[in-house]
Amino acid sequence: MKKYCLALDLHDDPTLIAEYITHHQNVWPEIRKSIEAAGIKNLEIYNIGNRLIMIIEAEAHFTFEEKAKLDAENPKVQEWEALMWKFQKALPQAKSGEKWIVMEKIFQL
Repeated sequence: MKKYCLALDLHDDPTLIAEYITHHQNVWPEIRKSIEAAGIKNLEIYNIGNRLIMIIEAEAHFTFEEKAKLDAENPKVQEWEALMWKFQKALPQAKSGEKWIVMEKIFQL
């Protein structure tokens, strides 16, 4: 099993943040299926203010490159991503078009 932690910011607007949370309490079934099809076994998103942290536990064969390829071929995922971009803003460290940034683990007990 592989484990990743990623970060992303939302636009600092309480109304948009509340709407984003509501969308994630009602994730489309096609999005859930695409996550599972990529080899992700568990995915959690945490929120504080306009900051999001995502924790992914994935099968050994999982790669972000393969997930991106599958997502690009899935019209429903593209529709979801376009909708989510309304709420999200790239972190300063993000490359062009990149949303979620993989964080570096610096401590483990």
